[in-house]
Amino acid sequence: MSEIITPALVSLDVPLGSDKRAVIEALAARVAASGRASDAAALAADAWKREQTDETGLPGGIAIPHAKSPAVKEATLAFARLKPGVDFGAPDGPADLVFLIAAPDTAAEEHLAVLSRLARAFMRENFTDGLRAATSAQDVVDLVTHAVSDAPAPAAPAAASAASVATTLMVDGRPARIVAVTACATGIAHTFMAADALTAAGQKAGIDLIVEPQGSSGYKALPREVIDAADAVIFAVDVDVRDEARFAGKPVVRVPVKRGIEAPAQLIDQAVAAVRSPSAPRVSSSAGGTASTSSAAPTSVGGSVKRALLTGVSYMIPFVAGGGLLIALGFLLGGYEIAFNADKILGASTIWNLGDTSLIVYLGAVLFKIGALSFGFLVPALAGYIAYGLADRPGIAPGFVAGAVASFMGAGFLGGIVGGLLAGLAAWWINTWDVPRWLRGLMPVVIIPLLASIFASGLLLLVLGGPIAWLTKVLNEWLSGLSGAGVILLGIILGLMMCFDLGGPVNKVAYGFATANLAAGIAGDTRYLEIMAAVMAAGMVPPLAMALASTVLDRKLFTEPERENGKAAWLLGAAFISEGAIPFAAADVFRVIPAMMLGGAVTGALSMVFGVTSKAPHGGVFVFFAIDNFWVWLLSIAAGTVVAAFSVVALKRFAHRRGVSPVDETVPEAALTA
Repeated sequence: MSEIITPALVSLDVPLGSDKRAVIEALAARVAASGRASDAAALAADAWKREQTDETGLPGGIAIPHAKSPAVKEATLAFARLKPGVDFGAPDGPADLVFLIAAPDTAAEEHLAVLSRLARAFMRENFTDGLRAATSAQDVVDLVTHAVSDAPAPAAPAAASAASVATTLMVDGRPARIVAVTACATGIAHTFMAADALTAAGQKAGIDLIVEPQGSSGYKALPREVIDAADAVIFAVDVDVRDEARFAGKPVVRVPVKRGIEAPAQLIDQAVAAVRSPSAPRVSSSAGGTASTSSAAPTSVGGSVKRALLTGVSYMIPFVAGGGLLIALGFLLGGYEIAFNADKILGASTIWNLGDTSLIVYLGAVLFKIGALSFGFLVPALAGYIAYGLADRPGIAPGFVAGAVASFMGAGFLGGIVGGLLAGLAAWWINTWDVPRWLRGLMPVVIIPLLASIFASGLLLLVLGGPIAWLTKVLNEWLSGLSGAGVILLGIILGLMMCFDLGGPVNKVAYGFATANLAAGIAGDTRYLEIMAAVMAAGMVPPLAMALASTVLDRKLFTEPERENGKAAWLLGAAFISEGAIPFAAADVFRVIPAMMLGGAVTGALSMVFGVTSKAPHGGVFVFFAIDNFWVWLLSIAAGTVVAAFSVVALKRFAHRRGVSPVDETVPEAALTA
């Protein structure tokens, strides 16, 4: 492996600009001038995009802008010592020591390990003091080379006597035992700096604290016995924790990775406090789950409700998708009359004694019945998992019961939402009660399901169910009465919603409305089948349009990674996976999203005008057998795709913010999903 830094990559006390963007561009230019990057502007753009997502200034006058970029040929460090310092967003002021960490997008593990060791060196005062005292570029190179070659890992915390440990950090008469996970988006710098800061703070506090840094070069999982013995867990992460279910049930403190660097002692205090608090959030037992909200008050009511609704829809979709496809296969084998004959066929025949029924028709009845039973769980599953999103496991039972009550009363999709919210909020509130220790074991399995079910389902039966059922009936009658311009307007609205946030809350509302009423469509109300077809068609437009724009119409407007994403987006779009367009929208939300919405509106309107129907809720072109007027439906999708693709190309060519070049007009993904 070649040297990661050379004197040509070092700037000492030379002005590089008055703001951090200028500094990043100057350091990127040094990397390119040294032959280690093919395009200085591309490297600077990638580093700036990362900087917009999360500022890289750290306490102590340090900044570490960094990026993985296809423009980088080999892992490289560029260093600048600035006088005066430049603000990189650190809480204690400007940075005078700036490292640009540039890694290839296919960086080998050995390179990433080197960069990780450098990040850990930042936590040692003698290293940063040496950089400030360096008199030549070679001095800096020697310091960095030594740091990345043999930077020692932090020593394990020394055992502390009980007398030396602060009372607040004791658990059951012994020093607290904490485990932590650190992870950042690139897995190079912040990951390991946070790990070292937490380790040092734990050692200083005299507690047992062991950290698992999950970096790009891999990670070594904490031993099972260490996790089992831990009192609490700290997640200082900007990305999902890998294999999070290992920590299920542990009190958790979850913060961005930079908090692990800036305030490790405070995080330890919070973790110890969480051990003692019965209302502290805990790690969910579901794999890859998030911290449970079952016993912690939501930080934002609106945010908690939104997450709960999305949770309910996401868990409902498998019932709908599986059931809908089974029903469609039943129609394929047994004909559409199977909807009326399935019970009779299954009651009179068996696989061993078919009687007058053919094997194909019998199998069609079997598939249809399984699908219909799956659809029966639609509203209860929606309500159950909305409640789960608010209250974790204790909310599931009262949520399912409330959903069943909503179905019984004819309140449908809207009733399921209301019932799920009522059940979840009731379960969450009851779980905050301070009950005797002997009663705690009964709370999640008996007390909470009982009381929350009485509250939520009782309200539906006695007060709310009737008005919601009436509202549902009025909406259904309005939809059934639409014709002419009303049908076109409905298609436009559905198309706009499906393309507004590409799998986000608005998209899910439109999709949830279509799928929740699909059973009514299959039962005979074809208007709902038309809505399902329009929703699926519009949702296919964004990935197909971005694939067309980035791989066919004007490749030069897109980066190499975007062109690669465009190739994959063809298949994603064909399969009705709207999220295939997210990488494009995350990088250029203000031009991509409007273009996608325009194309989706065209497709939704055309699909409704042509009267296309779909008995399948998912699958795109691969469920052609469940779509009537399939070729006209494809024409609707093609029209919207072409409109959206040409629109996004036109916007990228001609619509630029003042004073900003097209390559720099990027928006972090967080802005899309906020």
